[in-house]
Amino acid sequence: MTFFPNLIDEIREKMSVYIVSETSFRGETAFTVKAESIVECCSLMKNTLGFSYLVDITVVDYLTIKFPRYEVVYLVHRFGRDYEENLKIRLKTALDQDNPVIDSVTPVWSGANWLEREAYDMFGIIFRGHPDPRRILMPEDYDQFPLRKDFDVRDRESSKRCFERALDEGLE
Repeated sequence: MTFFPNLIDEIREKMSVYIVSETSFRGETAFTVKAESIVECCSLMKNTLGFSYLVDITVVDYLTIKFPRYEVVYLVHRFGRDYEENLKIRLKTALDQDNPVIDSVTPVWSGANWLEREAYDMFGIIFRGHPDPRRILMPEDYDQFPLRKDFDVRDRESSKRCFERALDEGLE
């Protein structure tokens, strides 16, 4: 038996109370977990199962294709002594469009700080307990989220207003 099945089985066993579903595609496994348990899942992945590196946090906006609308995706990596022991796992969790809020995992991985800020900035996902929830890519007073599927690229007024104000402030 190879290393992967043993570790995947161990993840299933230790996180069984949190897992909603599991998928596998091209040798990569993704676990959908309950949103309210994301910090516990991430702590378990890091501290017990050795997934020391948070590669990325991103968001998928399904708009009308799937409900709940948003899916926050955490890509975590475990480094092993041998190449065969390296493993990436996706943790996914669903968020409703009326309340896109999830707990911050910055207490688990400090690198989540900027990744969560980007997810907020582009999709409007609020990370409860985040240490610095300022916008990171867009002006602070920008009131839209450009990567949402319902973002109207033709409505330039909000963008124009914010960027003109930023330029004016920068020239003073």
